[in-house]
Amino acid sequence: MPAQLHGKVALVAGATRGAGRGIAVELGAAGATVYVTGRSTRARRSEYDRPETIEDTADHLDPAQVRALVDRIARDHGRLDVLVNDIWGGEKLFEWDTPLWEHDLDNGLRLLRLAIETHAVTSHHALPLLLRHPGGLVVEVTDGTADYNGDHYRVNFFYDLAKSAVLRMAFALGHELGPRGATAVALTPGWLRSELMLETYGVSEDNWRDALERVPHFAISETPRYVGRAVAALAADPDVARLNGRSLSSGGLAREYGFTDLDGSRPDAWRYLVEVQDPGKPADTTGYR
Repeated sequence: MPAQLHGKVALVAGATRGAGRGIAVELGAAGATVYVTGRSTRARRSEYDRPETIEDTADHLDPAQVRALVDRIARDHGRLDVLVNDIWGGEKLFEWDTPLWEHDLDNGLRLLRLAIETHAVTSHHALPLLLRHPGGLVVEVTDGTADYNGDHYRVNFFYDLAKSAVLRMAFALGHELGPRGATAVALTPGWLRSELMLETYGVSEDNWRDALERVPHFAISETPRYVGRAVAALAADPDVARLNGRSLSSGGLAREYGFTDLDGSRPDAWRYLVEVQDPGKPADTTGYR
């Protein structure tokens, strides 16, 4: 993608791996100065217990000290143009298809704190800096569109609540930021080929299609860089305010802005899910990527 973000400053909260890492890379490739945070360091791992660390993405910044981080950005640049809230960390805290009363309560509450509280804390401290200059953008990253999540129960009580809450955050922030010259959106990737997902299926990015024999619908999956390109396109759009408060997807924005995934395709996972996977049709991505 063309480098259209020179002079812009971005903060990607939750960029150790997955979507956040892809977003940070693409914002940087588009010319922005990108600050990243994460909870996995070489000395201490998060609940994910993954090998990736924040040092492998950029200099480590302790996410617990959000105020200090924002103060540093203010001292360094005097502005913040893009805030991406992608903190999650709940993959090992939820239990599939387990009702609230049978679910581990401590894990469920920890998941909510990671998925919701962290976004609120980051926005509370970062938004005054973002509002110093008109045209700022906040991206709340979640799983699922407002349309899909509004009609579907997602995994269990805690997961459903967490992902729906982030959608609502973007809606609420849209009302608070819009009159003040900034824009907030919710954004979901599709079926993400994250490090964790690839490891779960015993494949790598180079041979990910080997997993299709076991999970045929994985054919619609996308790299983390795809949602990264979606954020870069939003950040470069001078008319992004028209999307304020909206729920967006990587596939939908690819159609609108014309970008592709790394392999040149345009997977549209949420349309595929509704029209192919959920109705129980055989896996066939024709017309969907």
